[in-house]
Amino acid sequence: MRTDQPTVRTDQQTVRTDQQTVRAEQPVATAVAHPNIALIKYWGKSDEKLFLPRTDSLSMTLSVFPTTTRVRLAPEAGQDTVVFNGEPATGEAARRIVAFLDLVRERAGSPVRAVVDTENTVPTGAGLASSASGFAALAVAAAAAYGLGLDARGLSRLARRGSGSASRSIFGGFAVWHAGNPDGTPQEADASSYAEPVDAAGLDPALVVAVVNAGPKEVSSRTAMRRTMDTSPLFEPWAESSRADLVDMRAALGRGDLAAVGEIAERNALGMHATMLAARPAVRYMSPASLTVIDSVLQLRRDGVAAYVTMDAGPNVKVLCRRADTDRVAAVVREAAAGGSVHVAVPGPGARLLDEGV
Repeated sequence: MRTDQPTVRTDQQTVRTDQQTVRAEQPVATAVAHPNIALIKYWGKSDEKLFLPRTDSLSMTLSVFPTTTRVRLAPEAGQDTVVFNGEPATGEAARRIVAFLDLVRERAGSPVRAVVDTENTVPTGAGLASSASGFAALAVAAAAAYGLGLDARGLSRLARRGSGSASRSIFGGFAVWHAGNPDGTPQEADASSYAEPVDAAGLDPALVVAVVNAGPKEVSSRTAMRRTMDTSPLFEPWAESSRADLVDMRAALGRGDLAAVGEIAERNALGMHATMLAARPAVRYMSPASLTVIDSVLQLRRDGVAAYVTMDAGPNVKVLCRRADTDRVAAVVREAAAGGSVHVAVPGPGARLLDEGV
């Protein structure tokens, strides 16, 4: 066995049949993944079933808030078991995980059920990409447990089927997610949409995360996304401008220009929130606390600090800055986010299997 590769652990269980007692193998795999924050946003789908986005997006995987997921195959079970942070998962969260496992089983040609145990350190449903880390970790662990043998691109495509942004969390650092071609056959369309790494070697960024509200959103991202696409007169112009923003962003990353990266990310995010405000009825994720943090970042810029705002579908604010400026930025943001919490992240690792010591 190669010792430099992560290991999929195999438990042994005694299974008694009418004829004899046999030893049955139960593959077990554990994976960890981190959330990513999109600098060029994903907002809107061209195919709801395949999770194909309307536009390309680009993100930075974070070094904080990991999700660890263990998948154990359970041949004796009649249904899947999902445990989330030590408690049985119910409702939509459990449904999505079981649906994802059904997709993995279909690809593996296996009817075997599984026990999924997830520990998530990301505040769930608060616009902090908990589904990105969650489904990236689940994709890596489930693919290993069921023996799919996928490469990084294949894992990205698989993770996408659980949560679009999870396709990017397969990779560390910066990654671009290609929208793909929804006009081909289902197989062609599925194969065309995946994430891949983007080189940003000349950049030394940090992201200061201001959690002004860690509670779940009143309007889910999926509902808000669909409503925005269906009713907002600003959606199509934003989608067109986002394509141009991506071209500019890749050029800025390539030359290590953090100020340009920040300016592009900020305009792209605020434009996305404008499309939501123009939806009918409006979707408003920004809160008074969000605006207070944004105003503090604008003041930092007036004081000569390169700091730029981005926000996902939630009230929490992320501030892109140079790593050398993180102490000053975090102090200002912490004061502005009175009662909230502040976390500092740098570019983090991609999703990976954990070696369980076998």
